[in-house]
Amino acid sequence: MTGAPVPAQPPVLTFTQRFSSTRRGARLARCLAMVELHDWGIPHRSPLSEDAERIVAEFTANAVTHGNAAGRDFELRLTLLGSVLRIEVSDARRERRPAVRPHAHQAEGGYGLRIVDAVAADWGVTDRLIGKTVWAELGRR
Repeated sequence: MTGAPVPAQPPVLTFTQRFSSTRRGARLARCLAMVELHDWGIPHRSPLSEDAERIVAEFTANAVTHGNAAGRDFELRLTLLGSVLRIEVSDARRERRPAVRPHAHQAEGGYGLRIVDAVAADWGVTDRLIGKTVWAELGRR
């Protein structure tokens, strides 16, 4: 018995790495994420690459600033399935949950999650046994 050919499923590409909860660790995570995306065929400075870089920078900076627990690293995970790129950053502090807050007049900070909210198709926070994972999903344009 011959059936119709089964359409090929897109491969699932994954990158996972732990980094020290320092500014240097956040910078290294952002740089390695861009290299990995390029290796996956997402060109540097493409709209998807630039949006991913903004999100990785924001999530890793927040993990270092607000999610840091002594002796604990943070983890970056990238997953590409078809046209959806999922970015996850996990840290060890559950009680500091990110949220978009009202704009404060002449504030020097607090814009990062507004940018994430503007460029991501979806984003959120999930609890882990220790800490939390902040995630965002982007689609290819």
